[in-house]
Amino acid sequence: MTSKVTYIGDLRTSSIHLQSGTEIISDAPLDNNGKGEAFSPTDTVANALASCMFTIMGIKARDLQVDLANSTASVNKIMKAEPRMIAAIEIDFEMNVAVDEKTKTILERAAMTCPVFLTLHPDIEKKISFNWK
Repeated sequence: MTSKVTYIGDLRTSSIHLQSGTEIISDAPLDNNGKGEAFSPTDTVANALASCMFTIMGIKARDLQVDLANSTASVNKIMKAEPRMIAAIEIDFEMNVAVDEKTKTILERAAMTCPVFLTLHPDIEKKISFNWK
């Protein structure tokens, strides 16, 4: 088992990662009857895409002896009203490392093979940009 999710009440959940004990609180967003005081479940999906892409790039970068530390990703989730679902995820990577064109291509292609990217429904538009130092 990966995690245990508890409904706290008032449209909020607590998720415990069983291996580490780390907790994630989720809250319904303001536009869906919530308080918006934590990541919403769909926020976590969009955020998971950026985290997953960084992880896969990090694995490849380590093989290439490239340090991606302090690189960032700005994530924007766009919702669709009917049916209520994620319509698009925009991720703008700011890569805090100078590398040659071949390495950029290798790392960018690796990012697009992350399990979350491959798992998301093809109808969810993924707008990904990489800005290199």
